[in-house]
Amino acid sequence: MREITEEWVFKAEEDYHSVARLLYSEDVPIASPACFHCQQCAEKYVKAFLEEHKVDFPRHHNLVQLLDMCLALDRDFETLHNDLLHLEGYAVAIRYPGVRISVEIAEQALANAGHVREFVRAKLGIK
Repeated sequence: MREITEEWVFKAEEDYHSVARLLYSEDVPIASPACFHCQQCAEKYVKAFLEEHKVDFPRHHNLVQLLDMCLALDRDFETLHNDLLHLEGYAVAIRYPGVRISVEIAEQALANAGHVREFVRAKLGIK
């Protein structure tokens, strides 16, 4: 695996493990930041895959556009469409007033991020 890919994976893992702390290690779950980290985990795993295949990608948070880039390399990525679509809005909007996120929504985001994580790790040969 390329060194830059490993860096993306490392950063994705930091986001993934942050979610459990935000949701389960405090008396009061912190749902909005948990969703943000779920989105970031998925985004970084998708970018790790693209990086491993030496594909230049835009520096944005559009998961569906990044998915399209992955699909050009591997049609199996279609299985992540719904997961990435659910995570799409958690990069920016939820960090500002006007949106409240429930623990249940955050737990669904964690499940979505987990699916993306497992799928991409398998594609990269990571156990």
